[in-house]
Amino acid sequence: MQYQDIFRQIKALLSSPAKAWEEIVHLDIRAVYSDFVYPMIGFCCLSVFVGTLFSYGWSSPESFQKALSSCCEVAVALFGGFFMAAYGINQIGIRLLKLPDNLPLARQFTGYALVVPFLIQFISGLFPDFSVPGIVLQLYVVFIVWEGAAVLMKVQENNRLLFTVLSTILLIFSPSVIKSAFHYLISTFILNG
Repeated sequence: MQYQDIFRQIKALLSSPAKAWEEIVHLDIRAVYSDFVYPMIGFCCLSVFVGTLFSYGWSSPESFQKALSSCCEVAVALFGGFFMAAYGINQIGIRLLKLPDNLPLARQFTGYALVVPFLIQFISGLFPDFSVPGIVLQLYVVFIVWEGAAVLMKVQENNRLLFTVLSTILLIFSPSVIKSAFHYLISTFILNG
């Protein structure tokens, strides 16, 4: 996918999610990885790397080490959060809503629904003071998920609110849970190693 297509997809998901989901329905279900999720994670890692270098300075090896470790932490959190949320959304569909087991569809939905957390991570990587407004802006995920639930996931109208609430919780908190677990493991390994 071209970068112009990624930016166009971001703009569409943010400005008119219903129309964007209508277009996503026609995309290759496996293309979400290479066309959206992996490039977005790459952008987020790059912004964290550059932002950390600006914060700690460019002159010492410790600042470069801190930038690399922060970049790795974000990559693990976003990759793990993506797969954890997709699995959880698929399970919500199967167990609560009696939808068919379709993990590839759940991954496609999750990848595009994570557009807001990706953007917030990108901006807060460059500008760490943006974290607090970013928390508030994550609530826009609710609207994106609401629109995608009907169009892409084919959730019945009477189950749409439940699906939206549970999916939004997974989308917002899965990367944070993975990041905390990764940070704990690294801290334990470094302190005990």
